Amino acid sequence: MTKIDIISGFLGAGKTTLIKKLLAEAFPGEKLVLIENEFGEISIDGGFLKESGVQISEMSSGCICCSLVGDFNKALKEVEAQFHPDRILIEPSGVGKLSDVIVAVENTVADVPEMKLNSFVTVADATKVKVYMKNFGEFYNNQIEAAGAIILSRTQKLTQEKLEAAVALLREKNPDAAILTTPWDALDGKVILSAMEKVSLADELLAKMREEHEAEEAEHEHEHHHHDHDEDEHEHHHHDHDDDDDEDEHEHHHHDHEEHEHHHDHDHECDDPNCSCHHHHHHHADEVFTSWGKETPKPFTQADIQRILTALDSGEYGKILRAKGIVSGENGQWIEFDYVPEEHDVRTGHPDYTGRLCVIGAELKEDKLAELFGL
Repeated sequence: MTKIDIISGFLGAGKTTLIKKLLAEAFPGEKLVLIENEFGEISIDGGFLKESGVQISEMSSGCICCSLVGDFNKALKEVEAQFHPDRILIEPSGVGKLSDVIVAVENTVADVPEMKLNSFVTVADATKVKVYMKNFGEFYNNQIEAAGAIILSRTQKLTQEKLEAAVALLREKNPDAAILTTPWDALDGKVILSAMEKVSLADELLAKMREEHEAEEAEHEHEHHHHDHDEDEHEHHHHDHDDDDDEDEHEHHHHDHEEHEHHHDHDHECDDPNCSCHHHHHHHADEVFTSWGKETPKPFTQADIQRILTALDSGEYGKILRAKGIVSGENGQWIEFDYVPEEHDVRTGHPDYTGRLCVIGAELKEDKLAELFGL
């Protein structure tokens, strides 16, 4: 499978620097082709694929680079056919519309099952967001609006206030993209790649909850077999006890009763009302719970986070099941936190591409949560 990543951005935004960092830290050992469709940045020599307008040169890092003129779709297919790379990086010309490049790639990969569009990002100079929006509206805004992730360069040159203002402008144009605000020097290329590929905290948390649920299910299965060998009376007592637990711990699921009933039928064949498999429906997180998440460059202190997590126990913000985050702290430190009801863990963490936090629960009060975190 060949993954295709598009890295757009105005000239001077730092695309080449970013690509070099990714080559060194995020894609080591991959067979990689870099396609540029603007001349002048890399020396061109070599005559492969000339007939379809592709010129090739080898970069010192072992990655193959080509400049495209002519039929983009044909050229992309030929690069795949000739090199079968693990990854193709496409660096469109500085004023190209990112949306056009995305469409061109999608049209190509529709015919070639071995290729997939993996990510499309825009590198933007944080110090120029405002002026570029004003002066280069159409092209600049297209790059911002179409991006799956916006990778800001030179953020260390801005005050916190100016950085937050730049992020707010970008957010207006693109509510969903990951916006990378941490200076690149502090980041590992793999963290940048996770932003490009949009691995959200909510997905991470839900995956973790699913794993725990499966482990618990296996545990119950084991218990159930064990109890089969016991006397009937004991068996019955055990299940009564289970029911109490269920009522107690999971009463907040009753508002979704119908959904659960349906889930039972779908999941479990057995009709025995005492069968312990009926006790598991309370954990189908994807269906019952909602998640609320934010990205923010805003700094917090450990005391702020302790206070916020303690407040989540109050019930005022909905029935909170899990919360997780990594945010910037004081003096270049980062703070990581995890929360389950009545219990939380706040510690020093590794820098992430921006501050990120996520809350999962039932009947979440999103406005109040935003207020609590000051966002």
